[in-house]
Amino acid sequence: MCRHFAWLGRPRSLTELIFQPSYGLPRQAARPRWQNIDLVNRDGFGAGWFPSGPPAPAASYRRAVPLDEDEGFAALARQVSAACVVGAVRGASPGMPIEEAATAPFTNGDCLLSLNGHLSREKTHHLLRPGYEPESACDAALLAMLLWQRLDQGRPLELAVVELLHDVVALDPHACLNLLATDGTRIVATTWGETLCYRREADGVLVASEPHDDAGDWTRVPDRRVVVADALGVDVRTLSTDPDALTELAAGGRHRRPKDLPTRSTSAP
Repeated sequence: MCRHFAWLGRPRSLTELIFQPSYGLPRQAARPRWQNIDLVNRDGFGAGWFPSGPPAPAASYRRAVPLDEDEGFAALARQVSAACVVGAVRGASPGMPIEEAATAPFTNGDCLLSLNGHLSREKTHHLLRPGYEPESACDAALLAMLLWQRLDQGRPLELAVVELLHDVVALDPHACLNLLATDGTRIVATTWGETLCYRREADGVLVASEPHDDAGDWTRVPDRRVVVADALGVDVRTLSTDPDALTELAAGGRHRRPKDLPTRSTSAP
């Protein structure tokens, strides 16, 4: 399985987000505390970010080695700061290739995606349209291409993620689909079989598979939820299978709070 996180807020260095936390990705790779499936995540790691300054495509650094065995990443981490960052460590599912192209975060330039989970390629590959080819034979790369396909059709990020999850689950009921996606202005994350939490801070929000430290201000997200975090706050809602709920979402049904109201999270019962 995998562990991942996304930061959105004041620019922070990769060192601050990955190496400085007392239980950050290096420790989660070796001994995750919340992970439901598998026990280690040493088949690769990656980081992705939206560069500061003029609009530019998302950048990424991915390697098919354990995080603590890459000698060059620590130096890069000190140099790179960004307002939106995704980090991931990978535990490959059985039969999946171990290669950089199979390692999150995936990007199409406009969005970053990480998957903590698994799905059947055989049952879902036919969802790809002509002209869309995953960069790897792994299940997460297929999922990424399916998301890019929907975004290319003009779907808003939250709608694209939720629709994709429902389409995959309909074909593969045993799929585990904790998705984490960002376009640089919002984070969209799902819980479908694995763990997730978030922490709202004075200068941003951190959404992660598990807490990066032992502080008591992390909020655990129940299973089968979608989390949307942006400058307005954090919303946590039930992933409904009701077609009317997707119709409302497609029509822009997400309630957005005025910026001068206190930040809070909302969760459907």
